[in-house]
Amino acid sequence: MPWFARFWDSDVAYSFRSSPVAIVAAIVAVMLVVAASFANWVAPHNPLDLATISLLDASMPPFWADGGALRFPLGTDVQGRDVLSAVIYGMRISLVIGLASVVVSMAVGVGIGLLSGYIGGRLDAFLMRIADVQLSFPAILIALLVDGVARAALPRETHDVVAFPVLVAAIALAGWPQYARTVRGSTLVEKGKEYVQAARVIGVSPLSIMVRHVLPNVLGPVLVLATVHIATAIITEATLSFLGVGVPPTTPSLGTLIRIGAEFLFSGEWWITIFPGVSLVMLVLSVNLLGDWLRDALNPKLR
Repeated sequence: MPWFARFWDSDVAYSFRSSPVAIVAAIVAVMLVVAASFANWVAPHNPLDLATISLLDASMPPFWADGGALRFPLGTDVQGRDVLSAVIYGMRISLVIGLASVVVSMAVGVGIGLLSGYIGGRLDAFLMRIADVQLSFPAILIALLVDGVARAALPRETHDVVAFPVLVAAIALAGWPQYARTVRGSTLVEKGKEYVQAARVIGVSPLSIMVRHVLPNVLGPVLVLATVHIATAIITEATLSFLGVGVPPTTPSLGTLIRIGAEFLFSGEWWITIFPGVSLVMLVLSVNLLGDWLRDALNPKLR
């Protein structure tokens, strides 16, 4: 495969091979993502199948503690669900919501940033003032506001049905200003270069210039920002679910598992909340480390 050989010899691949932190973070992230993606085959039990759950297995500790069983390696919760299986399924839900919200946020932010930076003038000032106002509020507060407005506007019986799209929209609307400001700054630099001026001279439309010429040259910082934003989106989803305004309580996302386990933490059943919390930390930390490496690898000043 010639393309793989060219990539393996590139500066980015060399930077990755020479960074032990990036290699370990990539291994951990890949393992967690693969386990979550194939949860139906990887998880020893199905926490969503009520027929396989027994209250007789409730509150069992991990297998190495007294009263534990090897068929429940990390113990069970108060309903008898296997904690390991619930963590794997919950990680899949957190990843799907995080990735979907980042894609939506990136699409909105990149579009607004291109328009703002290329057209300029009053439109630029108007859009950037909106971004400045939103950046003055914490992302979790924006997400809570959007989620609360959606719950108040929609009928109560539809809350569980629309919980996922509402959560994705809430997290996405909280993150678009960062993409918009990043793309706007890069667009201001690119639109003054010779290739953009040449495209204008030969009569290329502004939309075509933005999409075909400017956009490919401003995607580098966007990809780095998206990598870091995935971790932020996952934490935001976990925070909203922990507060009880995220996914439905019957859905085992990492935030929901931590919230449920926190109610029994001081009664000695520490494993119900500790293992979901550790999984969340490992996932977010590995993604953040990969984002830091990618930022340094794509920065020519650090080569």
